[in-house]
Amino acid sequence: MRAIILAAGEGKRLRPYTNDRPKCMVEIEGVSLIDRQIKILKSKGVEEIIIIGGYKSDMLEGKGNKLVTNPRYHETNMVWSLFCAEEFLVGDVIISYGDIVYSSKIISALVNSNYDISVTIDMNWESYWRDRNEDPLEDAETLKLRTDGTIKEIGQKPNSINDIEGQYMGLMKFTNRGISNLRSTFHKCKKNKSVMGNYPENAYMTDLLMQIIYNGVKVYSIPTSSAWVEVDTTNDLESEYTLKRISEI
Repeated sequence: MRAIILAAGEGKRLRPYTNDRPKCMVEIEGVSLIDRQIKILKSKGVEEIIIIGGYKSDMLEGKGNKLVTNPRYHETNMVWSLFCAEEFLVGDVIISYGDIVYSSKIISALVNSNYDISVTIDMNWESYWRDRNEDPLEDAETLKLRTDGTIKEIGQKPNSINDIEGQYMGLMKFTNRGISNLRSTFHKCKKNKSVMGNYPENAYMTDLLMQIIYNGVKVYSIPTSSAWVEVDTTNDLESEYTLKRISEI
């Protein structure tokens, strides 16, 4: 099993903490986000960890088995960063954002999933989002499910809480067949210069997932109620709710 961690971003909303380091290198209680991720991934049998860096990527040397750099990190987004490491998109692959930390229980559920495309979602997201934002819809995205647990919509702007049946976490797994679908979808989008209406260079992972769904491929949710954290702002990093949730991981 291989994991790819998307860690190219500058973390502008985390300044001044990211003035001298990548976003994934900010620390909670003396331990960086990426070191926490690597420890949990290795504990669940992930043998190879590929890190995709960009901003101050030299600080990520030696953190995983291989460091790949997105030289256009300052003008591109998640999908473009991922495909800087396309040679490693083979076999079963976990893809994780670099600014999150999750429990080993969440990784176990993902590793044990037999679906070609599995996406973890937080079913207890609302209380966490209310801790992080005055308006929980402010930084939330739609996630709508079918009765069989597949995702029918993801990554759009919600009109109400009812548009969010779970919170996308930025953590997913693809089998070899799922990876094949991911790659073919990206290259078709690249040729057409559009991923759900966005240029491929500017596309989020949710755009690519939505394009895959739009093409008729099943993307399965892996629901969880276990603790996880996202560190996107100085408020996230400094808050008591982050420390509390980290203690539960």
